[in-house]
Amino acid sequence: MKQFEYQILSYPMDKKTSLITMQEDLNARGQDGWEVVSVSTSEFAHIGHTAFLKRETRLVDERDA
Repeated sequence: MKQFEYQILSYPMDKKTSLITMQEDLNARGQDGWEVVSVSTSEFAHIGHTAFLKRETRLVDERDA
């Protein structure tokens, strides 16, 4: 059975380059195996975005332990 870990990231849109910064950060996390599951507008992040990510974790088989 697959198992996942999750991250929730907030990106306030308070600078002109905020979308570029968000894209660069998500691309870097993608190289570490993270996948964006959803993005929503976040009122409590100063009208920014909240990104929800997941990545598969390696399930330790009892035979490997």
